[in-house]
Amino acid sequence: MKHIVVLTGAGMSAESGLKTFRDADGLWEGHDVLEVASPEGFAANPELVLDFYNQRRRQLLEAGPNSAHIQLADLERLFKVTIITQNVDDLHERAGSSQVYHLHGELFKVRSTFDETDIKVWKKDLLLGETCEKGYQLRPHIVWFGEAVPMMEKAIDICQTADRLIIIGTSLQVYPAASLMNYVSSSTKIYYIDPKPSLNSHINFTVINETATIGLKKLKKIL
Repeated sequence: MKHIVVLTGAGMSAESGLKTFRDADGLWEGHDVLEVASPEGFAANPELVLDFYNQRRRQLLEAGPNSAHIQLADLERLFKVTIITQNVDDLHERAGSSQVYHLHGELFKVRSTFDETDIKVWKKDLLLGETCEKGYQLRPHIVWFGEAVPMMEKAIDICQTADRLIIIGTSLQVYPAASLMNYVSSSTKIYYIDPKPSLNSHINFTVINETATIGLKKLKKIL
């Protein structure tokens, strides 16, 4: 059975009503990203950061998977499919995908500021003063700027076993995630679905200039 590896970014969830990571002006929901997505930002104003993610969490509770998420889940009937996502939402899982790895953390989880392996499922607001069992403040289980990406080595291993790589809804500008396409075999066919692709087609690399939902419909005919 062919192994299809899928790398997804913010464009994957945009059609579910979730905004892409940052707008053209460099802001995320009106905030400088370093204010709400860095250890320094959290240290300077933890209440602002917690409130920011509380709002994102509430938004995610109201969102649902779109047809692109469902199409990827349906591919499991024909192929072995592994999804590596830069997204912190759970829409792949809700659509039915069984193998999903989150490079940048998960919005519905929190962790101890003392022990990063002390992780809890969390779907309500997180407030200042809410702590782990050892008394340390809980924080969003999100990989912020300047922090290591714990799942990166696993993601590289997965990419090295890919028969096909599908890249959906990512600018390929955020590292180290953008480097993953370099770890597939030279014979592996790569398909890049994005309405504003940052790369052009070349040998073994096909660009589908569409949104995730339309692009996947076209790609399924090719596969």
